[in-house]
Amino acid sequence: MAKSGKRKAAPGDVATNRQASFRYELLDRWECGIELLGPEVKSLREGGGQLKDAYAALYEGELWLHRMYIAPYRPAARENHEPERVRKLLLNRRELERLVGQTSEKGFTLVPTRVYFRGPWAKVEIALGRGKTGIDRRRDLKEREQKREIDRALAERS
Repeated sequence: MAKSGKRKAAPGDVATNRQASFRYELLDRWECGIELLGPEVKSLREGGGQLKDAYAALYEGELWLHRMYIAPYRPAARENHEPERVRKLLLNRRELERLVGQTSEKGFTLVPTRVYFRGPWAKVEIALGRGKTGIDRRRDLKEREQKREIDRALAERS
């Protein structure tokens, strides 16, 4: 019997980007703060965030998060926010300079992988990713299937 309902994020996570590891080879990861409005924070605490098509980009020495969806917060009817507005990510100057160097190489992009709360602060984990080709995806699927077969054989033997 198939599982019903929406798949849940990891404990403590508000939103995860499960497609990121399928579409990209993830190399380095950073934890960033995110600049949010009040209703956005309340909506995220209720689990109203989505990262599927989101990406991060550097403009004029600052890091920005694009296309992250945060659902409107119902009780804040008049003072609500735009769901897919561009949001500023907060990193140290040294980390930003390092990102500039790494993303300037061809084929690299910054992908948000998860959103979570650390104490009262909302955090976004971004990863440096290189796009996978069809061959890379097939190789990953083959490796995963081989690992499953090995685990099955070991379980039967035990």
